[in-house]
Amino acid sequence: MASSKGKPVNTPPADAKEVYDQAGKLFEENKFDEAIALYTQAIEKYPDYSSAYFNRALSYALQSEYEKATNDAMKVMELEPNAPDAPYVMGVISEYQQDMDGAKEWYEKSLKNNPEYAQAKDRLKMLKEKMKGAQPGLKAKGEEVTQTVVEEGQIKKVAWFTSDITFKDIVGMEKQKQLIHDNIILAITKPQLLQAYGKKLGLGVIFYGPPGNGKTLLVRAIAGETKAKFIVMHINEIVDMYAGNTEKNLHAVFEQARKNAPCIVFADEIDALGTKREGEQQGNMRMAVNQFLQELDGVEKNPEGIFIIGATNQPWDMDPALKRPGRFGESVYMPAPKYKDRREAFRYNTRKMPLSKFVSFGRLARATWGFSMADIFSICDKAALKVAAEEDRTGKKRPIGMKDLMAMVKEGGSSLDEWYAMVKKEVISKTETTIVEGKKQETIKEGRLTPEEKQRYKPMIKDIKKNLNPVNIFVKKVMRFWAVYLF
Repeated sequence: MASSKGKPVNTPPADAKEVYDQAGKLFEENKFDEAIALYTQAIEKYPDYSSAYFNRALSYALQSEYEKATNDAMKVMELEPNAPDAPYVMGVISEYQQDMDGAKEWYEKSLKNNPEYAQAKDRLKMLKEKMKGAQPGLKAKGEEVTQTVVEEGQIKKVAWFTSDITFKDIVGMEKQKQLIHDNIILAITKPQLLQAYGKKLGLGVIFYGPPGNGKTLLVRAIAGETKAKFIVMHINEIVDMYAGNTEKNLHAVFEQARKNAPCIVFADEIDALGTKREGEQQGNMRMAVNQFLQELDGVEKNPEGIFIIGATNQPWDMDPALKRPGRFGESVYMPAPKYKDRREAFRYNTRKMPLSKFVSFGRLARATWGFSMADIFSICDKAALKVAAEEDRTGKKRPIGMKDLMAMVKEGGSSLDEWYAMVKKEVISKTETTIVEGKKQETIKEGRLTPEEKQRYKPMIKDIKKNLNPVNIFVKKVMRFWAVYLF
């Protein structure tokens, strides 16, 4: 473990220190497997070597081996209970594993050990925004309620938010931005213009597509562009185990929207609420979907200034009644970013980082063909953590270099490769061959999309087929390898 000046707190024997220093050089070269092996040797020579445990924990974390990283970080805290570094790394690990409460506790512990630990301060501030329901980029509106108040399963007060994110913060998606500008932003900022042409000032729209490609971020940008009142309708706040409460909560949200038009209501993961009403579905969820439809019908009859936006990765799970004109009549597909968008995403996510002048955003974009926007953010974030922790360990400051970013590209991989493979059976028809009495019989097994949905989600189907095409898969792998290892 290192003090604030980068000097070891405990003093290991010379042979252990020599191995530790060799491991440090490998760590700085992003050779994490080799570094882990040498840190392990140093620990074998000196079992109380807290700095070796700490750096091995960091190496594991950067390779997403969180269980091993946790074990080493806990050992560091056992050896040095008052040091801030290990709790901070535990907080980062907890965040990556979506354990927000755990992350908060770890960051607070880090700051308790060192109140001036800037990295823990910054992380804790962002985390608290998420936990309030004010997702990053959203903030409480004025002195009004900062979070939805739910008592005995019923919403008593609805949180209002504004956003400091605008279209300038959204990389790419120009077609989607234009559609949203014409259908939503104009209706809120220049209602008289549309009214002069007889246009109604309300709209239901679904953003759909692979996870991590900016659906939620785009909604925040709409709120930032319009400065309209904004309700984030969290499914966990709406759905309640007791009969009737879910319907009452839905009504409470829409009632507040009607009283405060112009207003945007955003329902993330809307398929969890508006799921298809099927025979075996639990009665309380069927009633919830019916209530949702009823509320949307109320907006349809008096749509002036109310905009309902839903986001989903699984549009085939939504009830067809939700998707007819007048409810969620518009669908906007959010595909994985193209080369130019990935290049600009790297540029945007590293804009506040001390970068080496030799960082090539074009090469990074080629190396991440098929990656999501969230993957790119994670790559940049982990590279920053790696270099910051290195400075904490050595006391030497240096810029984030190409090797740091490429190491995270190699370790992280694309989250979309798995998603495309997973959804194939949901949306793509396939021919199955069976043997009946010695004869081959071919049957076509349809996906879950109806003929109407196939037409509606045509951009998604085309994108899935393209990404699962064997030739495209091969070319994608070659391009990634070429960019990562050659140029």
